[in-house]
Amino acid sequence: MEMLLFGVWALLALIPDPGAPEERFEVSVWPDQALVKYGQSLMVNCSTTCPDPGPGGIETLLKKTQVGKGPQWKEFLLEDVTQNSILQCFFSCAGIQKDINLGITVYQPPEQVIVELQPAWVAVDEAFTVTCHVPSVTPLENLTLTLLQDDQELQRKNFRSLAMASQRAEVTISVKAQREDDRCNFSCRAELDLNSHGGGLFHSNSALQVLRIFEFSQSPQIRVSSLLEVGMAETVSCEVARVFPAEEVMIHMFLGDQELSPFLFWEGDTIWANATVRAMEIGDQELSCLTSLGPVEQKTSQPVYVYSFPPPILEIEEMYPLAGTEINVTCSGHILTSPSPTLRLQGAPDLPAPGEPAWLSLNASEEDDGRNLSCEASLEVQGQQLSKTTVIQLHVLYKPRFEESGCPGNQTWLEGMEQMLACVPKGNPTPVLICTWNGTVFDLEVPQKATQNHSRTYCCTATNQLGSVSKDVAVLVEGLDEGISSTVLVIIIVALGVGVITVALYLNYRPCKVERRKLPYRQKEKNKEEESQFAVQQAEKHNEHTC
Repeated sequence: MEMLLFGVWALLALIPDPGAPEERFEVSVWPDQALVKYGQSLMVNCSTTCPDPGPGGIETLLKKTQVGKGPQWKEFLLEDVTQNSILQCFFSCAGIQKDINLGITVYQPPEQVIVELQPAWVAVDEAFTVTCHVPSVTPLENLTLTLLQDDQELQRKNFRSLAMASQRAEVTISVKAQREDDRCNFSCRAELDLNSHGGGLFHSNSALQVLRIFEFSQSPQIRVSSLLEVGMAETVSCEVARVFPAEEVMIHMFLGDQELSPFLFWEGDTIWANATVRAMEIGDQELSCLTSLGPVEQKTSQPVYVYSFPPPILEIEEMYPLAGTEINVTCSGHILTSPSPTLRLQGAPDLPAPGEPAWLSLNASEEDDGRNLSCEASLEVQGQQLSKTTVIQLHVLYKPRFEESGCPGNQTWLEGMEQMLACVPKGNPTPVLICTWNGTVFDLEVPQKATQNHSRTYCCTATNQLGSVSKDVAVLVEGLDEGISSTVLVIIIVALGVGVITVALYLNYRPCKVERRKLPYRQKEKNKEEESQFAVQQAEKHNEHTC
């Protein structure tokens, strides 16, 4: 509509007016609304309706270059437009000058949006700030900034009502940290609305910033013995309780300058580390545990004392003495033990003086074979009493011999059953056993199915390097019928005993009202007794027949 009115006005202006045609001329500028991106160029056309215009052009502080002209217009190129300005377009006609102004608006879209968390790691219940700012954006009054936590809007801010001198493209909020905020994403969205200036809507988003929440209020606790033995592997641990998130805690452990290699474990809000330490230097040392989570570090140290205490030395004059031989046993402290330990030798009559060995003179016998001799050393270290024991087993050599418990002289087998000759001789070294009958060697390793042919006397001989001994072993094989008859007899006797006891109890405790039926009842009892006697007689006849 404005263009149509402008066209009509221009046609009317060209119609000659005999009165004063020059006085009714107009000046116009194109574009009538200028929106220029920062640093870009702008083409401006300044024109008039005067049929024979005089001097004309534009007035501006911007760099301009005339790029075209006509009888009633001039065109200019404005370069490197970096600030808002007002341009004046003018023409003169018959000595009269008219002008028109063009406002030039420079814009810069929010190409860079920055979100900052202060601090990035926040302790539980402490406050943190989220700041969003745009380094270069204009015009600021058309800008809107929106802070977001994940997809939730936290705060929105526009700059329409702020004074130009105090404006900064920035929005800040303060929040109290909670555990559930851990690993939340914070971002910012910037929107520049230029629809009122003939432009569009420009928007941009910041990169995501991840917030970390932690709780680390307790110092680490070290679990280690106050005494460590040099060269021996010991397990030490370091624990931190009430820490969040526990799985992200870093733990480093040191013994002096030696860094250990801990294994980490956690459960709930507790994390602990176990490490194996092997101290190589004697004396006072320090075990330390350094824990860190985010920006926080905590260190705990505990003194330990490293000592040397090897087991005592137990020596036997003869490790394999013959029975009846006199041997000497000596117990002494190790040379690396300092100070000298207190020694106690099992069986020794007296305790030795400090620094002196303990000794024992022993007459070895067969009963001493397999006996354990022990030497105990005691040492006080840093107020604690320590002890170590060395044990040696004595081996006494003696000739073979038979004992009735290990090799019975009379053995009974059951015919048809798998049987083995039971005979184990004594002796050291372990004797070799051979059992023979009539010159034939009996196999002692394989079970034999017992027959009447095995009922005989075997000659068993045990031999080792010190001698040999022999013993006769008589084997009796019993038939199955003998075993069965004995069993049946036992069952009958037990059954008769139970029956007699039952009858006696019944007769003594029966109700009084049964008296009127006394005669028939006694008759029945008499019949039962006769039947029982008959059964016993039959059983005795059966036993006589089988034997």
